[in-house]
Amino acid sequence: MIYPVIDPAGTGSNLRSLIVSSGNSIADVGRMLGIADMSTMYKWLRGDALPGIDNMLALSIILNVSINDILVTK
Repeated sequence: MIYPVIDPAGTGSNLRSLIVSSGNSIADVGRMLGIADMSTMYKWLRGDALPGIDNMLALSIILNVSINDILVTK
């Protein structure tokens, strides 16, 4: 069985859209997550990195979506 592969750039773009749709700013979400260095958030949004599972779970709660709604696969 071939499993899907996460598309980091697509996931970052999707995450940005979900944040905007939620009415929060990127900085607001970063603060809610306790992220001191906002460059971390921008790495996620550019697709340079993916949130760890703990942050992914927190994002899903903050944005009121499932983790699968955040992830984009290839």
